[in-house]
This record gives sequence, C-alpha cells and structure tokens, in this order.
Amino acid sequence: MTSEDIAAAYFAAWKSNDIEQVRPLLHPDVNFAGALGTTHGIEDTLAGLGGMFAMTKEVDVIHRWVDGPDVLTWFELRTATAGPVAIVNWSHVEERRITRIRVTFDPRPMLA
Repeated sequence: MTSEDIAAAYFAAWKSNDIEQVRPLLHPDVNFAGALGTTHGIEDTLAGLGGMFAMTKEVDVIHRWVDGPDVLTWFELRTATAGPVAIVNWSHVEERRITRIRVTFDPRPMLA
C-alpha cells in the first residue's frame, strides 16, 4: 500500500466509524497532535481518535495531496452540533504505517 492508500483507508474507517480498521494502519509509536489534544502510542491514539469518530456525523474529503511519505488531507467534518468544520490532516507514513498525525483547524464551533 502507498502512503495515499493508507491515508484513504484511514478516512474510510472514519467514515464507517470503525476504529479497529485504523489499528493496522498505525505504527506502535504513532504520535498525534491537534487542536483538541495530543497522544503518543497506538492505544492512546486509538482512544483519542475513537472519541472523534464517535461524535462525527459526516467526513467529506475535499482534496488529498501526496509527497512521498507525507499526505495532506483537506476535509470537512460535521458533528451533531457543528459543521462543516474545515480541517487539514497531515499524516507521515513509514514502512506502510502512519507514524505521525498533525491536525489543524479552528475548534471553536465544536466547543460551543
């Protein structure tokens, strides 16, 4: 699988609200940093992502850019109380697993 395939599989799992589909995509030492928190390691990252997956009503991928092991995904997120919220996700892939996830967006609509 290419880095783009892995990013696409990550978002497909999110769309289907199946956090266990993400597990094989993540490196054991994956780290996540975003507007609502940070995690380190696969279990903490899955727990954090699981919370986000559960509150999601819709994820709409607008565009994806790939530069070797780095994938930027621009998407819109809708929850029961907010949306669409424009978000950028950067994933870094090594040895067919995501090692880093960085997410940036304005969290104010989700915190209201």
